[in-house]
Amino acid sequence: MQRRDFCLGAMGALGAGLMLNKASWAADTYPSRAVRIIVPYAAGGGPDVMVRQFGPKLSATLGQPVVIENKVGAGGVLAAQYVANAAPDGYTALLGSNSHLIQKALQPTLTFDPINDFIPVTVIATSPTVLVVSANSPYHTVQDLIAALRAEPGKLNYASGGIGSGAHLSGATFVTLLKADALHVPFKGSVEIPISLTRGDTDFAFTIAGTAIPQVQGGMLRALAVTSREPMSQLPNIPTLHDILHDDLAIQEFWFGFWLPRNSPAVTVEKLFDATTTALKDPSVKSMLEAAGTRVIQSESPEAFATFVRSENQKWAEIIKLTGATAG
Repeated sequence: MQRRDFCLGAMGALGAGLMLNKASWAADTYPSRAVRIIVPYAAGGGPDVMVRQFGPKLSATLGQPVVIENKVGAGGVLAAQYVANAAPDGYTALLGSNSHLIQKALQPTLTFDPINDFIPVTVIATSPTVLVVSANSPYHTVQDLIAALRAEPGKLNYASGGIGSGAHLSGATFVTLLKADALHVPFKGSVEIPISLTRGDTDFAFTIAGTAIPQVQGGMLRALAVTSREPMSQLPNIPTLHDILHDDLAIQEFWFGFWLPRNSPAVTVEKLFDATTTALKDPSVKSMLEAAGTRVIQSESPEAFATFVRSENQKWAEIIKLTGATAG
């Protein structure tokens, strides 16, 4: 019995060693096939367009295809849960953002944890929202809109791509700082916002710059203000909301980055970090993304990005508390 137990133990140890060697070999050879980026936003929206523009350059630096998949729903929660449950092998990454931190703060009972279920790899870009109205709107300045909100409390409404989205929180912050009253109208995705504005179903909205800028330049929407700290070169003569409201909470920029499932091998995390960093340094990538209102930024390391995510988690929890935003 003792000899049999010893043999079984030795075989178990050998099997475990082979499994570890196999995992190590897989990490060392990463990537050996296509890498999927799961995007929690509708096709055609600003974040989706950003990743699709960046994808070919990332593919070149990885040496493997990069496949973009849209999994829309529940303010990004469905995509996050999908990636959190994916194999931790580096081949399924999430386009993570502060929207995921916001959703968890709004719904603490959600079955995913943006802090503990993922390994932040690197931030890619940041983008403010743009306060927009229809090109046919009677509001030509922020002051016009503020006057209307104060003159008829509760009459106006604002659109968003869903509860907890950037458009929602920016709109709620705007209304709260004004001590005004306006109805929030959430849609299933940000691509529905411009349609609702032009139809007259909604009165104003805060859309991500990558979505807003082409529509403003194309004459579909009118920009009234931006939520960045400084004015945007793509929207000359459009003021910052901070300059009008004089409150730091009016400065809201939404960032995007790659997250992998927890327990992903450190070697895999580093390789995806290095490939992304190299791709972001390409001047063509920077000019391409910034033309659409997205500012390219880079993390010094995965650990630095993780620290940033934790600080952002606290910030957005404070904004949610201020606005009284709820999930339902």
